[in-house]
Amino acid sequence: MHSQDDIHYALETTRVLREPDHRIQTFGETRFEFQLISELMDRAGEVRIRTGAVEAQRPRILRPEGYRDIDLDGFDPSARAKMERMIEKFRSEGRNLAFLQYGFQFRRGEVHEEIVHESLDLVRERVLDDIRRTGNPSRAIIEGVDDAWEISILKFSFEMIMRSHDINAFDLKRRGLI
Repeated sequence: MHSQDDIHYALETTRVLREPDHRIQTFGETRFEFQLISELMDRAGEVRIRTGAVEAQRPRILRPEGYRDIDLDGFDPSARAKMERMIEKFRSEGRNLAFLQYGFQFRRGEVHEEIVHESLDLVRERVLDDIRRTGNPSRAIIEGVDDAWEISILKFSFEMIMRSHDINAFDLKRRGLI
């Protein structure tokens, strides 16, 4: 389990060096490959390269009636009633309350790890040169923290949601689904 400081540090220092060429597809599942490079914390001149995949499920439309299924674990017992009042207020104002819900699957078993005895700068340049040469449109290159590398992958996933949301919402509106 990571401490709040570990999580904060990983979120602050993770950088996506190269994004995939496409976004999360509106009407199908999307698969992103990644290479995550991270300097080993206790050994100088050693870098771990993790290679794996993240799968984004098709965005689902969550309508106000679906809010009843949202788990409010840890909230005050009156939270459900407050949420219902907020929904009714927004409806009375004519707001569209549908929003998109994204689901990701991260399969740890598909992650391959390699330790190389080079500086982080050299590994970074080599990995970026390789992606420029091969041109894999689905691959992201991420630089993160070794012991909290999963946080780096989650940050990448969240950034892909943020970059895809407007396109997905436009596609769904164009088809009259929201």
